[in-house]
Amino acid sequence: MSDEIFMREALAQAALAEEAGEVPVGAVVVLDGQIIARGFNQPITAHDPTAHAEIVALRNAARFCGNYRLPDCELYVTLEPCSMCVGAMIHARLKRVIFGAKEPRTGACGSIIDLFAQNELNHHTTVTGGVLENESSVLLKTFFAGRRKQAKEDRKNAESTGCIEEKRKHD
Repeated sequence: MSDEIFMREALAQAALAEEAGEVPVGAVVVLDGQIIARGFNQPITAHDPTAHAEIVALRNAARFCGNYRLPDCELYVTLEPCSMCVGAMIHARLKRVIFGAKEPRTGACGSIIDLFAQNELNHHTTVTGGVLENESSVLLKTFFAGRRKQAKEDRKNAESTGCIEEKRKHD
């Protein structure tokens, strides 16, 4: 199967994250051409800062395989992984990582730093970026535009009623 087919499955997971009010990032883990695990962003709803789509998918894959090492697996994710997720991927010894959109703020596959390229590491993973990049980027941009619009409306409503909302908004 092609990278685009699996990335579309990751995009479907990202849509589930968005439905849950999370940043729309999704991931799937593939072994021998079959999806064995899925995950989507859940840090807000799970109250867990490590519940990124990649980590959720890796945990599910490890349970499926009965091993934390996943050397024959490929992980597809809609957004370039952060350093925490890359660290987990290195420990899992993934064969390959494929991502959609670049992450200019925290991307650890080349945008900010390329942790996979560190020569000192004892395991090296092949990385492919930009698969369905536009679809992944549009999903994220639309989500954050909606969040900004809602925040603006909330401020406007608070000002018009004389009430200022003190509740902290989640990002």
